[in-house]
Amino acid sequence: MKEKIIYHITEALKTLGIEHADFDVEHPNNRATHGDFSTNVALVCSKSKGKNPRYFAEEIVAELRGRISYIEKLEIAGPGFINFHLARDFFAQQIERIISNGDVRGSSTEGAGEVILFEYTSPNLFKPLHVGNLVGNIIGEAVSRLLENTGATVHRINYPSDIGLTVAKGVWGLLETSGDPNNIQALGEAYRYGNEKYENDTKAKTAIEEVNRSLYSGADQKLQELRAKGIATSRARLFDLCRMLGTKFDIEIFESEASPIGKSIVQKNIGNVFAESAGAVVFEGEQLGLHTRVFLNSQGLPTYEAKDIGNFALKQQKYPDWTQSFVVTGSEQTEYFKVIHATIRKLFPNLSGKILEHIPTGFLTLNTGKMSSRKGNVLSGESLIDEVRQSALSRAKETRVENIEELATQIAVAALKYQILRQKPGSDIIFDKQRALSFEGDSGPYLQYTHARIVSVLEKAKNAGIIPSTQHLPDTQYDIEHILCLFPEVVAIATRERAPHKIVGYLTELAGSFNAFYAQEKIVDKDDKFTPYKVAIAKTTRMTLKNGLYLLGIFAPDKM
Repeated sequence: MKEKIIYHITEALKTLGIEHADFDVEHPNNRATHGDFSTNVALVCSKSKGKNPRYFAEEIVAELRGRISYIEKLEIAGPGFINFHLARDFFAQQIERIISNGDVRGSSTEGAGEVILFEYTSPNLFKPLHVGNLVGNIIGEAVSRLLENTGATVHRINYPSDIGLTVAKGVWGLLETSGDPNNIQALGEAYRYGNEKYENDTKAKTAIEEVNRSLYSGADQKLQELRAKGIATSRARLFDLCRMLGTKFDIEIFESEASPIGKSIVQKNIGNVFAESAGAVVFEGEQLGLHTRVFLNSQGLPTYEAKDIGNFALKQQKYPDWTQSFVVTGSEQTEYFKVIHATIRKLFPNLSGKILEHIPTGFLTLNTGKMSSRKGNVLSGESLIDEVRQSALSRAKETRVENIEELATQIAVAALKYQILRQKPGSDIIFDKQRALSFEGDSGPYLQYTHARIVSVLEKAKNAGIIPSTQHLPDTQYDIEHILCLFPEVVAIATRERAPHKIVGYLTELAGSFNAFYAQEKIVDKDDKFTPYKVAIAKTTRMTLKNGLYLLGIFAPDKM
């Protein structure tokens, strides 16, 4: 309906001599007073016509009358806003359509033909999952689902770090602590110890750098075997966590694969794209308003920058028909990726029209402040998941479901994802466990509980022989009817802006509206002629909640 209103306003303006105008069509906060839609078009355009905004609004309204189906009333408010009131039967028609569309609700074909490379999670192996990678996974999965929902083909890519100084610290740490490479916690302790010594002990730093060079060259078989075991342990744990979070990658590209390719590409382009500087090879980004970054260090080893070039080359080789490429990492890497993308466009000149985009993530903090995996007294992504799941288990025991363990996992995932996705990507996140696990208010479990409540209502209606119907409408519109109609619009905006938090906000409003509706109305009542319509509203709300939760990567249980 919003697009239809915009179209007819545009046509009306042409009739009045205005070929183009930038105006807004909004949903007023007070729908009862200001209608279902409101536009500032008269205020925007009146000056160019030399007319009073209210008088010009009257001319626009005169052109619009009778043009737009389901508009019951047009009125002018304030200095010249035009308000649109929808007819009562518009909502019945929309609810009928929603029930008919079912699981495709909110989807589109806008992205049909697009082939999207979507890289996210991408942890440093040889240690437990970092909380930053957990945030990246949750945001990446949600945005990839939004893009997939447009009909695009999305290839999920994991780019884990399996070589380099981080791994060398862990390997050296295992040797020093006699740690078990088959134990993820031992790997974490080995890395913590290795990193601490690297920063504070000159002799240890020299030894770790030697381990690093040896791992790159493959000269020491014992070190290679230790590295391989630790990586296998990290990957197995990572896959377990990704399954719990609802993520399945199409391919993995390892840093060790990308490293030699990136190094070769850089070496072949010295004097063209890259320059030698103090024994290193750099990209001089200042010429493009960026900054200089090192791609090969003075020892001739590839840096993260060179490896990212190799990673891109491997992705392009695997999916040559790609049209858009996204990487989800921390917001502190925003300037880094500006340089990487500028370098890629110079190295691969045939990328015109193709999108390279970095989606930033913020820091997740607890009451103790910012966390970093480089210290030993921090909460990792793994321990955060485990801690929330243990707390969720006690909440799950309050329910009447049989598989408590499975429900506890679903509640924990919902709690984590809601708290992370409710913030705009790139914003810092303060995780409040008690609030996250609440069955009331703004939380993932609250949305799940609302879904389960509606399933129970629909089961009761079914047992009473009540079939959802839009045949008989109450005279007064329910607030939830308007909210239900907004879902496709919200999904479209969230997709375009890579903004899952807009879905979170919408679903929270929808759940609150349904629970108010549930408290005020007796939905299942065989003696009420409006009961079939109330049941239709309940069914539509359940479908919308389920589809919205899916886009966020949250499971919608039928019982809680």
